[in-house]
Amino acid sequence: MGDVIQMWRKVRGVVLRRGVAPQDADDILQEAFARLESYTRMHELRSQEAFLVTAALNISRDQARRRANSPLQAGELDLEAIADSAPQPEEQLRMRERMRRANSGLARLDPLTRRCLLAQRLEGLTFPQVAEREGMSVAAVEKRVARAVMFLTQWMDEE
Repeated sequence: MGDVIQMWRKVRGVVLRRGVAPQDADDILQEAFARLESYTRMHELRSQEAFLVTAALNISRDQARRRANSPLQAGELDLEAIADSAPQPEEQLRMRERMRRANSGLARLDPLTRRCLLAQRLEGLTFPQVAEREGMSVAAVEKRVARAVMFLTQWMDEE
C-alpha cells in the first residue's frame, strides 16, 4: 500500500502544481484511480503512475472547461469552494483500516519481492537500478514488482 500512497502523493503534487484547488485534487485522484482500475482489467500497463498523472490532468482540464462554461457568475456564492474538505471520522477510520490491511499485505510478500517493490515504487528507482542493487535481471525485477502489485490489488479487494 505504501506504493499506492506514494503514487497518490506524487500525482496529487502534479495536479496541485497545475493549479488545481486542493479541495478538488483528491476527487480528481479518486476518479483517476477508478479509471486506472477499470483500464487495467482489460489492458496491460507499463507505468501505473504515468497513467494516473495523465488521467488526473485530463480530469482537471475537463473540470476547468466545465467551470468555464458554468452559469455561475463571479459574484455568486460557490458552496463547494467553502465546504470543509477534511475527511469525516468514518472516512478517516476507513483509511486507517485500509492502511493496516495494506501493511498486512506487504508483510505477506517475500522479502526480496517487497524490497524490489518498495525500491521501485517508494524510492523511485528504475527497474535496472533495482536489478543491479539486488543482483537480478531486469526482467526478474519487473516480474516481481508486477506480481506484487497484482497480489496487493487482490489483497485489498478482499476486504
